[in-house]
Amino acid sequence: MKDGFIWGVAASAYQIEGTDPEDGRGECIWDVYAREGHCFEGQDASVACDHMHRYREDYKLMAEYGVKAYRFSMSWARLIPDGTGKVNDKAVELYRDMIECMIENGIKPFITLYHWELPQALQEKGGWLNPEIVEAFGYYAKVVAENFSDLVTEYMTLNEPQCFTGLGYLSGVHAPGLKLAYSDTFKVTINALKAHGRAVQMLRQYSKQDIKIGYAPTCGVAIPATNSPEDIEAARKVYFGFENPIDNWTWNVSWFSDPVFLGKFPEEALEKYKEYIPEITQEDLDLIHQPLDFMGQNIYNGYLVKAGADGKPEFVNRKKGLSKTAIGWPVVPECIYWGVKFMHERYNMPIIITENGMSCHDVVSLDGKVHDPNRIDFLHRYLLEIKKAIDEGVDVRGYFEWTFLDNFEWTCGYNDRFGLVYVDYETQERIPKDSAKWYKEVMETNGACL
Repeated sequence: MKDGFIWGVAASAYQIEGTDPEDGRGECIWDVYAREGHCFEGQDASVACDHMHRYREDYKLMAEYGVKAYRFSMSWARLIPDGTGKVNDKAVELYRDMIECMIENGIKPFITLYHWELPQALQEKGGWLNPEIVEAFGYYAKVVAENFSDLVTEYMTLNEPQCFTGLGYLSGVHAPGLKLAYSDTFKVTINALKAHGRAVQMLRQYSKQDIKIGYAPTCGVAIPATNSPEDIEAARKVYFGFENPIDNWTWNVSWFSDPVFLGKFPEEALEKYKEYIPEITQEDLDLIHQPLDFMGQNIYNGYLVKAGADGKPEFVNRKKGLSKTAIGWPVVPECIYWGVKFMHERYNMPIIITENGMSCHDVVSLDGKVHDPNRIDFLHRYLLEIKKAIDEGVDVRGYFEWTFLDNFEWTCGYNDRFGLVYVDYETQERIPKDSAKWYKEVMETNGACL
């Protein structure tokens, strides 16, 4: 990789931190959703990895395994228990100590403002459907800037808006578990995008030093079935298009990235969904379209597309017996090449892969170690595809592996393990897997060992 390439790991607050009766944290929507029994075997994140009590040893372990950058989220509900108003001083003290500890261990902090931990108090006022959330999120960003920007220069606003809007408010399979009218789901996404813009404004206004700000959306990648110009164009059209039915409409790239990076919503969507879309003003677009320093992208898998005989794109079945991860996602390394290539062509922004990784059937072997050759092979193949894109001129500046510690995987509970480090949830023992050792060498050689 080029000099200065950012190597790191990523995590989210809710999935690892845990709770404490004395921590002053407010409830978030996932606390309620888990309590209602929606997660695997009735599990919840009340303890998770107990990271809020063990972060010093965790950062020391990160440093031991060569991690130089850490993308983590803050819990909005921990920092501002009611979502607006009074700030929890204990949370400020906790997060400042975390950040200082990262820096002491040679780890550069990257803060994600929102990784799905919406304060329940705000959800009770309508959550992302309530337009007041735009200013509430801006206030949260202001609090973050005022309290941490002397230490932190790198920020991201929203993580995977496709997921928290679509899964939370459209299909209802994630917190807060709602199935809103289609017209309301468009309002949810527009509020989220406006909140992103307001957060950027507030971070820049109240930061104590020069900072860099990005945004971390996601989506499955349309991969051309062959390298023919026709198939490549068909895949590009699908990747930025709206092939999904209305009951899965949020799963797309351009609705969530065009207004952020290009200052306009895609015409295809405005026409296809015109009966559901509320009025979008120039003022809305100006708020959403704030200057950014990079675009993040979470990429895990993709699907094949070819040009049909009539010139229209056609979906191609995956190969029989295609490898899948433990969580059931297909292993398609070329998706990350085509994803960053298409993104670079359309948005012409520096790109950071803000998440990529694999859930494996990890076990502690008789020798007391965790051997995960499948994860090593997965990461190796995906990183080679990133290197290929960089060699062809795509401006990819960093890679955050998901994730360092096994953790609470949302509705999957503790059933899926994405970590480079095995966590025994009964004892909280950490056991670095073979992949942690392998990734250390990758980072230390700046990818030369690939």
